[in-house]
Amino acid sequence: MRYVEFDESREFDLLLLGRVAIDFNPAYNDQVKEEFKPLKDVHTFEKFVGGSPANVSVGVTRHGMKAGFIGKVSADQFGDYVIEYFDNLGIDTSNISRAQNGEKLGLTFTEMLSEKESSILMYRNQAADLALSPEDINEDYIKSAKAILISGTALAESPSREAAIKAVMLAKRNNTKVIFDIDYRAYNWKNDDEISIYYSMIAKESDVIMGSREEFDLTEKLIQPGMNDEESAALWHSHNAKIVVIKHGMKGSTAYTDDGQQFSIKPFPVNARKGFGGGDGYGSGFLYGLYQGWDIIDCLEFGSAEASMMVRSNNCSDDLPVTEEVHEFIKMEKEQYGEMIARI
Repeated sequence: MRYVEFDESREFDLLLLGRVAIDFNPAYNDQVKEEFKPLKDVHTFEKFVGGSPANVSVGVTRHGMKAGFIGKVSADQFGDYVIEYFDNLGIDTSNISRAQNGEKLGLTFTEMLSEKESSILMYRNQAADLALSPEDINEDYIKSAKAILISGTALAESPSREAAIKAVMLAKRNNTKVIFDIDYRAYNWKNDDEISIYYSMIAKESDVIMGSREEFDLTEKLIQPGMNDEESAALWHSHNAKIVVIKHGMKGSTAYTDDGQQFSIKPFPVNARKGFGGGDGYGSGFLYGLYQGWDIIDCLEFGSAEASMMVRSNNCSDDLPVTEEVHEFIKMEKEQYGEMIARI
């Protein structure tokens, strides 16, 4: 059953709005292998494009979808790097603009201490992505897409939050579906009330909402705090959502559909390199399945598999898999652990 009907006449499958960053991860390649250790002891790093919506744009493109990006990057060599990277992958960059007041792309340094312990050190003062303004939002571009994905991080500061809200308003006017990846990051936000105000504003207009239990708690703080997963899903279904996906990390995740059904999945077992990046693979895989019209449980399984593939990887963008690699991973995992390994 298709819970979200996309306009197949549109040029773009998905536009993504929000954060682009530069990731510096401890090197782990054929030449240099920085083993698990504190960040202060790492000498060699590898550079990658990062930021959740940027990574998802890469992920869906690897699955053959046509994606475009709405964002702001720095007017320097790192901005050049991002645009060239997207261009080389076939991601449309016509609506990426350059920051004009010295704003810089955020820099992320990754600390990998063990398979179960990792963290990030973030530099995001005067972040270029948060300089995106309402003037940067083009209605014809939004009209050309089947859906737009809004990253919650874009709502953290003005003028980016107004740009995101304008994009959603134009999407609603033109029947472009809205996907909300809550994507909470503590930096840039001033208080929890502010988070709830802007997250709930976008969630009420969204066709698909994806986030962790913590992210839904933040979204719902000023509406009805303390809800469980079923209550959260019912709340957003009462507005506009067709699908609500709530994630619980290693305990798994559940998709709630507006016909009262729920479908649950758990992670595929892997030896992890880091504890993050899985969400971007999850989103890419789940959305690919949704666009293909798969059953929801199959979308979840594909997303969960891609998430597991990414937590074992040393980066969050370059190693995002193509479709055949995910299918092969699922096949191998089931041969080793059993047919229902990821299903609850």
